[in-house]
Amino acid sequence: MSTVLSNPLPHPRLVVAAPQGRSGKTTITVGLCAALSARGLVVQPFKKGPDYIDPSWLSGAGARVCRSLDPFFLISAASLRRAFKRGAAGAAISLIEGNHGLYDSPDDDGDGSTAAVARSLQAPVILVVNTARMSRSVAALVHGYQTFEPETNIAGVILNNVAQSRHETKLRQAIEHHCHLPVVGVLPRREALTIPDRHLGLIPRAENDELIPALAACRQAVEQYVDLDAVLAIARAAPPLPNEAGDEPVLTAAPKNDVSVRIGVVRDRAFTFYYPENLEALEESGAELVFIDALCDTSLPRVDALYIGGGFPEMFMDELAANRRLRQDIRVAAANGLLIYAECGGLMYLARRIKWDTRSVDMVGALPCDVEMTPQPQGHGYVMAEALPGNLLLPRYTTIRGHEFHNSHVINLAGDLPFAYQLKRGNGFGGGRDGLVYHNILAAYTHLHAAGSPGWAAGLVARARGAVKGEG
Repeated sequence: MSTVLSNPLPHPRLVVAAPQGRSGKTTITVGLCAALSARGLVVQPFKKGPDYIDPSWLSGAGARVCRSLDPFFLISAASLRRAFKRGAAGAAISLIEGNHGLYDSPDDDGDGSTAAVARSLQAPVILVVNTARMSRSVAALVHGYQTFEPETNIAGVILNNVAQSRHETKLRQAIEHHCHLPVVGVLPRREALTIPDRHLGLIPRAENDELIPALAACRQAVEQYVDLDAVLAIARAAPPLPNEAGDEPVLTAAPKNDVSVRIGVVRDRAFTFYYPENLEALEESGAELVFIDALCDTSLPRVDALYIGGGFPEMFMDELAANRRLRQDIRVAAANGLLIYAECGGLMYLARRIKWDTRSVDMVGALPCDVEMTPQPQGHGYVMAEALPGNLLLPRYTTIRGHEFHNSHVINLAGDLPFAYQLKRGNGFGGGRDGLVYHNILAAYTHLHAAGSPGWAAGLVARARGAVKGEG
């Protein structure tokens, strides 16, 4: 049982949610982050749910990297609060973007919803409503969201896609009369905001500097059409969060060791999918991180292990293929036993080649397989798995929680090779398996989060340290 300590701390905060996806909550949250940062406030963005792409935009809108808040990984409310307080330290306001609809959840009881996160954090909610083809009915919709789980504190509404001033008047009057909520923003249809997207969602902000104007447009629209003072008042009305003790830490760090471990992290425009919590967990386990650009760096620096996260290598496969020297360095290092951990896009990069429609482009060739792009997703959603014997990083039977979203599958896999995970939920390679183990490589479609797989970072660093000592 948690122990409540004295001196609860103020953490101005709010959740930006919507009745359903595609209502505009990402563009509005991005705009809020940018507009409030422009006022000189330190803004900490968070994203509810497993996601890398929306956080890339939220990070770009302010001066602080977006962090994850997901009940699937942070199983207890206390762990979720701890992760929030860790990320919010030093911020003047925290903005938490929800996912899907406010009450949507992978669980029938709603414990995994955005609303559940808001309640755990005692955070007020601003509801973003797409008002296309709607007038007085908006009050029925908002009132239903107020009363469905009444402990959820819906504190204000932003109206999106409003046709004209007469439309705005009807919407405002209905909400203020029937729901007794302030309308803190009205975005007209003529100012509709869009962020470029493609398969699997929005384009990551880090891929292209030409996307910066979209971020600026979000900020300008929010500054013009949202009452920022009202938004700040709602966030500052959130009650202080108590200090808690007696729960397990969110991230499990290994004791510091005098043996230096250098872990290369391939991070560039092609590989952008990294949770900051994962990188922090590696550092807290004793690793020095060395960042590598697979598009530009022509040699592999001295590292004791390599971490290749996800991304969209298929969008950069010609540039990746053109960097032959780095591909060769990685292939030779893998053959010589370098520990490599790869997720999704990293798996694709380590394969012999990527095939997309009629094209086939060479990749690293460290894995005895090819990867084929497909029109439809091959895996999308949460993953629960158990570590199998031979897993390079986790003890046998360890339960991990992760997620996957990939429009590719592995083909031409040579031989009957072992796998790292037995899936209880998810698709992975198919057949209830994921995490190909080949020599000293573990390559999976599953993306891990340090909180959902707390031994992962310590295991990776320990195995790398063993190689430095000559034990592995």
